[in-house]
Amino acid sequence: RDIGTNVFPNAELKVFMVANLDVRASRRKSELEQKGVNASLEEIKNNLSERDRIDTQRQQNPLIQAKDAVVIDTTDLNFSDQVDQVTQLAKNLIEK
Repeated sequence: RDIGTNVFPNAELKVFMVANLDVRASRRKSELEQKGVNASLEEIKNNLSERDRIDTQRQQNPLIQAKDAVVIDTTDLNFSDQVDQVTQLAKNLIEK
């Protein structure tokens, strides 16, 4: 979760994906259900919120948006649309 600022700080393309917490929790619940794991939506939301808090406030390599990152709000995008957007960004860079 710190790829653009720590692992590859000089990458030509950095993408920072965000989504509404309710949507993220719903997606995670679906993933867990497919694996046979039952968890309440509220429990999942709390877990995601706590993970976000820990990731953004940790001392070493906190999760932050790189200054040159392209922000994609995935709240209303399905997985295929997300892939298409990132792929198009990469193609645009390659074609320059």
